[in-house]
Amino acid sequence: MKPLILPVLCAVLLTGCSASADVLGGGPSASPSAPASAPAPQITVSVPDGATEEAPDTALRVTATGGTLTSVHAVPADDGESKAHVAVDGKLDAAHRTWTASRTFSPATTYIVHATATGPDGQPTTARSRFTTLAPKRANRALLGPLDGQVVGVGMPVTLRFDHPVANKAAVEKRLTVNTTPHVDGSWGWVRDPLTGQERVDWRPANFWQPGTRITVTAALSGVDTGNGRYLPRDLSTTFRIGTSRITRVDLAAHQMTVSENGRTVRSLPISGGGPATPTYNGTMIVLDKVPAIRMNSQTVGLGDAYDLNVKWAVHLTTSGTYLHAAPWNAARIGNTNASHGCIGLTTRDAHWFYDHVRPGDPVITTGSTGRTVKAGNGLGDWNLTYPEWKQRSAL
Repeated sequence: MKPLILPVLCAVLLTGCSASADVLGGGPSASPSAPASAPAPQITVSVPDGATEEAPDTALRVTATGGTLTSVHAVPADDGESKAHVAVDGKLDAAHRTWTASRTFSPATTYIVHATATGPDGQPTTARSRFTTLAPKRANRALLGPLDGQVVGVGMPVTLRFDHPVANKAAVEKRLTVNTTPHVDGSWGWVRDPLTGQERVDWRPANFWQPGTRITVTAALSGVDTGNGRYLPRDLSTTFRIGTSRITRVDLAAHQMTVSENGRTVRSLPISGGGPATPTYNGTMIVLDKVPAIRMNSQTVGLGDAYDLNVKWAVHLTTSGTYLHAAPWNAARIGNTNASHGCIGLTTRDAHWFYDHVRPGDPVITTGSTGRTVKAGNGLGDWNLTYPEWKQRSAL
């Protein structure tokens, strides 16, 4: 067995001799220590990770300490599958150390914040945070018009109607953008319908639109608090175009109405307006809509049992019930006497012609009445204010 032990002992001795040589300095020299790495940047998200019931109009802020921010994204966890859930953009400060959200968040939505910062050594650091906005107990809803792709008359304003009154008008107006081709200056103005009480904000230029103008409206309203915790649920947008300049002028004293297209008179028609007790409004009314037949009952406008009629070729001018329509029962008065309950009556043939030619947004301008001027909120009466008066109705 001894021959087997000797090689093992020799190996141990050789190993020991090699170790002794290093200690004595006969081996290789020691390598220098590596420099300490720079500390990674610290990324802070103002909304705590995992927060719930966060206000949609919270002011989200992301900051970097010991580095600069290179990217920040705040996106819905559903990756935008729901059109009501909006991604949130923001702005970096000049030093690229603070990112601030530039809009509100969608209610009842989970958001994920991804942030990347770069340290002095050029190495990136990432952070991820997740939070959920509250589901409001009360909401407000808005309807934007005209409809997307619609062609309208030269008097049609942009309209944004609300289910409930808006207390935070400036907060809403700041989120609205109007772009026109060609460029047109204009202003938002707040109005309330005197009959229904519905509140809306309209945008109109100083004068009627030019035919062919293209208008795109963006309302980034998702998460905006309209007041008293009534949040708007979604963004809205529309693009529409201005068609033929068709303007109707009604002279109630002369019992005549003139229709012009692009500055050229195309038809003059006899009419009968409102009688002495119920005169037609003076001022500019804008065609709201039209129907080939409608039942008109005086009880719906507070006139008792004065009439109950099936009316043809009805063009709607005010929410208080002013129409321009066929009035065969007044045939003997058309062209010489004002005898209606406030509407503008024509012969059936003329009313049919007008119905076929007119479109929503066309102005109907009435003069010569003993009645009042139509209020701005009654239908689309915005044009009854001068442009300086209109601009005063903006909240900004």
